[in-house]
Amino acid sequence: MRKIIVCTFLTLDGVMQAPGGPDEDAESGFEHGGWQKPVADDEVGTAIAGWYEHSDAMLLGRKTYEIFASYWPTADPGNPFTDRMNSMHKYVASRTLTSVEWQNSTLLEGDTVDAVRKLKASDGGNINVVGSGDLAQTLMRHDLVDEYRLTIHPVIIGTGKRLFADGAIPSALEPVSVSTTKGGTVLGVYRTNGKPSYDSY
Repeated sequence: MRKIIVCTFLTLDGVMQAPGGPDEDAESGFEHGGWQKPVADDEVGTAIAGWYEHSDAMLLGRKTYEIFASYWPTADPGNPFTDRMNSMHKYVASRTLTSVEWQNSTLLEGDTVDAVRKLKASDGGNINVVGSGDLAQTLMRHDLVDEYRLTIHPVIIGTGKRLFADGAIPSALEPVSVSTTKGGTVLGVYRTNGKPSYDSY
């Protein structure tokens, strides 16, 4: 059984929108695009590279796919991520795309939830969900996420799309590894572990 792993950059207040640049995603008038680079450090990059070493595919929503497909095919070949991003298999969930041109990309057919269940049951390594907030929330609602790999950065934005938005399904998490970089970013890996338990003091 393949694992579905949500890999996401977050602000301290949980915003995941447009970490990479001002023009990445300005939906709903978001004005804080590009918030991640000023608060990232070398340890963040090293950790992310490690997260990709144990996965052989990505699962992307349409918006993230289009952002990546417009950048990585012509990205600096000296960037250690360039070859990895281009060579990994990409599964794309979209209700509007009819084809995907980026190398090693496959457009999922039919219902996304059913298609992801089939992917989980297929042969192969782990599958990283990168960005793709709407897709991630769909997978969470249907109990299809096995693990979260999060970089939680020391900045508060106040508005924007959040990974754990209102209506998120309650879930208990088991910490696999948690550390803090010299720049104050929390690198957290958490495995899903059923439903939360409740008690009182």
